[in-house]
Amino acid sequence: MDITGIGAIATAAKGIVDKFWPDKTELEKAKLAISMQETMNEFNLGMGQIDINKIDATSTNWFIAGWRPAVGWICAISLAYAAILEPILRFMAKVIFSYAGAFPVIDTALTLQILLGLLGLAGLRTFEKKTGTESAR
Repeated sequence: MDITGIGAIATAAKGIVDKFWPDKTELEKAKLAISMQETMNEFNLGMGQIDINKIDATSTNWFIAGWRPAVGWICAISLAYAAILEPILRFMAKVIFSYAGAFPVIDTALTLQILLGLLGLAGLRTFEKKTGTESAR
């Protein structure tokens, strides 16, 4: 027990000093705690997305499981049209029917980016199968 009251005054003075000049170690601890909480939140969000991806991968519903093949087929068909079918049809129309009109033009820049990305993923999948690191479905 503080009879003189000096202890109470010292505690109040310390509280005022801490308010204006906080302890650097305590400030760093608080910043570290906030950073750790943000990191854990991001980690938990990522783990939740991984769980959703696992559920999607096991689905037999064509609307969920079939979007990757559908994108691949769309890219393959548009590339086949732009690289093979359209030039042949244009040549045949010009030579046989004397057609001078325009054919639909597909911008293959985006199509090729998607197709090459899918081919890269297919190569990674092949590598997984070859090395035996593929996951069981």
